[in-house]
Amino acid sequence: MTLPNTTEFDAIVVGSGISGGWAAKELSEKGLSVLVLERGAPLQHGKDYIGEHVPPWQTPFRGKPLRELYQQDYRVQSTSYAFNELTRHFWLNDRENPYDLNEDNPFLWMRGGRVGGKSIMWDDKFIAGVTWISKQIKKMATELIGRFVMLILRPGIAT
Repeated sequence: MTLPNTTEFDAIVVGSGISGGWAAKELSEKGLSVLVLERGAPLQHGKDYIGEHVPPWQTPFRGKPLRELYQQDYRVQSTSYAFNELTRHFWLNDRENPYDLNEDNPFLWMRGGRVGGKSIMWDDKFIAGVTWISKQIKKMATELIGRFVMLILRPGIAT
């Protein structure tokens, strides 16, 4: 989509995952003009959820990991509970999208490669985990929003 050079926004949100999507929703509901920037590939509901409701015995190799491929191309991503052959197309390839690591203090982030970020890969395990730590959820949500959403506000805009 091409915008005219004169378009101004009150806020720019980078990423349409759970935090970025929510930030954009809240800001736009307050009347701000919001631009959301997203690098993830489009996702068509129904069509792109190729593994939804597919039992393991109907998957290639009965859902067992493709060890050589995972080690070569998905070394970090394949450590997630949600990574498997039915969800691999949602994840970024580690070899094609390498990490820039500080070897003394490595930070290996799971990276989704679709619109919506990793929120499309959560399931009941995430919900159970959140329920288990419900006393800390407010603190966690505050930290997550501050850490994972890049939000640029025009000077003079109060949220």
